[in-house]
Amino acid sequence: MTKNVLSRAFGSANSPRLVLGAAVAAGAIFTGTPALAADHQNDRTVAQQKPAQVTADAVIKIAESQVGVTENAAGGGTPFHQWYMSSPRAMETVARDGGNIQAYANAPWCAMFVSWIGEKAGARPTMGWDAYTITWAKWFQNNGRWGTVAKPGAVVYFSWDDKTVDSIDHMGLVKKDNGDGTITTVEGNTGNGKVEERIRPTSQVVGYGYPQYKA
Repeated sequence: MTKNVLSRAFGSANSPRLVLGAAVAAGAIFTGTPALAADHQNDRTVAQQKPAQVTADAVIKIAESQVGVTENAAGGGTPFHQWYMSSPRAMETVARDGGNIQAYANAPWCAMFVSWIGEKAGARPTMGWDAYTITWAKWFQNNGRWGTVAKPGAVVYFSWDDKTVDSIDHMGLVKKDNGDGTITTVEGNTGNGKVEERIRPTSQVVGYGYPQYKA
């Protein structure tokens, strides 16, 4: 696989810069399109049975609180890597995608960052969690919570290529629609290797996943 494909598997705001290092050595290479994990199927059931208890504003505030967190020289070492590797989801995604948990240590981490936000906010049942951007986007689609309108707290998926779900390179969280063809986001694993607030053109957006938030 190319560096770009490997970066896309985990999500990257700067694909040519990222080499998975430990992930490649451990064999954590994604082949094909992984099926939805049982955990995500369970999340769908929870979403249908429980009213939303978390506001979009609360989720955004948690994301903003992490602005400035920076990866180490190997591209890992963030609290989001450490948390994901210790979560039961890591064991599930390794079983699904191959490799081993240590492969996540220095992997591109935009998806792990959004996963961490959802867990900390108590929004995971309808936000989901994963290390693979494309599978996560397809989970939103399969749950009927996918669209093209930027909403605060939506999970946003970007592609630098052909704007299809299978070409997704990167993801983050929408802070607001600026009304001028751009959105303000909070993202991990940016080109600077940090959590940053960014302004992105909507022309780079593939689509949005909509967690269920309390009004």
